[in-house]
Amino acid sequence: MLLRAYALGIFPMAERRDDDEIYWVDPEKRGILPLARFHLPRRLARTMRQQRFEIRCDENFDRVVGACSEPDFGRAETWINGPIRRLSNQLFALGYGHSVECWRKGELIGGLYGVALGGAFFGESMFSRERDASKVALAHLVLRLILGGFQLLDTQFLTRHLAQFGAEEINRAEYRLRLAEAVKAKASFYGEVPFEALASFLQSRTHRS
Repeated sequence: MLLRAYALGIFPMAERRDDDEIYWVDPEKRGILPLARFHLPRRLARTMRQQRFEIRCDENFDRVVGACSEPDFGRAETWINGPIRRLSNQLFALGYGHSVECWRKGELIGGLYGVALGGAFFGESMFSRERDASKVALAHLVLRLILGGFQLLDTQFLTRHLAQFGAEEINRAEYRLRLAEAVKAKASFYGEVPFEALASFLQSRTHRS
């Protein structure tokens, strides 16, 4: 049922992390991050070249979801409750859930998770315990989606944080058209990428701001 909901453009949320109820969301305006127009601020690209974080994928999915459910910089409350965490882990066990993780000195200090269905990736949430960790995870996600042949990166809503990378807002009808095409496509989530691919990505996507 959850996968069918994603395919129709509907996703689950909770009012608070300590609330056991789930409700379904189908926004009139949808946030997406066009992969072809993704760009990096120059300072963040420099951080990625310095390799301050070790990037791992799908190594500890549940810990990422758990961290996303906790208060973060400027975030006193989250929408990820127990049922959503359990459902997310079920999707991960079936091969649909994925995480991009930033590690430093053996500690998980940032990351994100989402759901892949065909050529669509539904970004669910991200967290950061150090500056830039979630932004670095997002950039690595985009690189993997591009290499894997994905067509759509759904961000649910447009935020100022995502707008700096090229995210935009489209109406529900346009989103559903793009989604219908994307879920029919064949794509693969890349866990590991060659260093040359990362270097080329950083060079081509760096924005001057």
